[in-house]
Amino acid sequence: MNKSLRYLLFVVIGFCCSPVWAADFTLSTQCPASFVLREGHCKLVSNYTDYASLQNAGVGGLKTGLPTIRDGFTPQEIDLGRYLFFDPILSGNGKQSCASCHNPDKGFADSRARSIGSTGKETTRNAPSLWNVGFLKRFFLDGRASSLEEQMKGPLYSPIEMASTPQQVLTSLNGNKEYRRLFASAYPSAFADSKATINVDQVYRSIAAFETSLISLNSRYDLYAHGFPDALTKPEVEGLNVFRSFVARCAECHTPPLFSNQQVVVIGTPEPAGMPFDPGAGAYSKEPNLRGGFKVPSLRNVELTAPYMHSGRFATLREVVSFYNEGRGHAVPKDEKLILHWHIHEPKLTNAELDCLVDFLKTLTDESFKPQRPKAVPSGLSLK
Repeated sequence: MNKSLRYLLFVVIGFCCSPVWAADFTLSTQCPASFVLREGHCKLVSNYTDYASLQNAGVGGLKTGLPTIRDGFTPQEIDLGRYLFFDPILSGNGKQSCASCHNPDKGFADSRARSIGSTGKETTRNAPSLWNVGFLKRFFLDGRASSLEEQMKGPLYSPIEMASTPQQVLTSLNGNKEYRRLFASAYPSAFADSKATINVDQVYRSIAAFETSLISLNSRYDLYAHGFPDALTKPEVEGLNVFRSFVARCAECHTPPLFSNQQVVVIGTPEPAGMPFDPGAGAYSKEPNLRGGFKVPSLRNVELTAPYMHSGRFATLREVVSFYNEGRGHAVPKDEKLILHWHIHEPKLTNAELDCLVDFLKTLTDESFKPQRPKAVPSGLSLK
């Protein structure tokens, strides 16, 4: 069977065999779509695994492999993580869940310029999408975390986000008989002793398991990349050519097929009116060349995650591409001397080219394997 036909069959199989999540808090024994069960663990299946990877260097052709994904979780760990992700029980006030800022119906972002946390006020940054997060090696917009477990401690324990503490998380979960039963199902060896209790590492691992199952690799662009030329319109192909050109240089940082090289770069994005300059990665690294630096985000499902940039400065994709077209450093504050990334120059694209570029970016939309939101959560709290 050729690879193209196998890809189409896999898409169909993914839809047919996606687990139907139970509402009675029984953990699924099936892997999510895009994964197959091998020796009790869920492993990613994709045509991209057949292609050679660039290992985050260069651009390459359309048939280029993805970075290594973090997979190998059990179906039970993933499903337990799904409940935890949507359950406000993890927050200090019982009102915020992970899904409050990473809503699957909003591209796993929240459609706000800057997220709203436990205080009811805006935080300082835009919520990034979680699609394909299992391929990432850097987390947070400034790239300061190196694992999903490290990353989730930030919002979970931030007083302006979920405002919880490790002890409160454990008290809430261990005091809930449904969660004790579900954790025992997901981690049977750890609960062989009847006196065993839930620990925070199990909480972090479960949520990480769910997040790494969020796969979006079945867009129209992917069909085109796998050998179906009619998947894209002529303007969209023209936009792809602009995206990959050495004039625009989009693909140098937003490298296909992940559409991110995962580097921290300084591009000189303007802050919204009235907001102070955000030093980004420079705040924790103390390296002058990283002042104003932020991680290159994946562009997968970018059509769904407006507004854009670390502060939600731009409302549309057209505004974003126009920013890059307006010249190197044009929006840098006069009192800031930023070391801009060398790819940021002045491409002088025409309006028609910018329009085609936006058309292409919309071909990266794919929610075919979007997980189902639970109808209820074990805590009994209201789903937000």
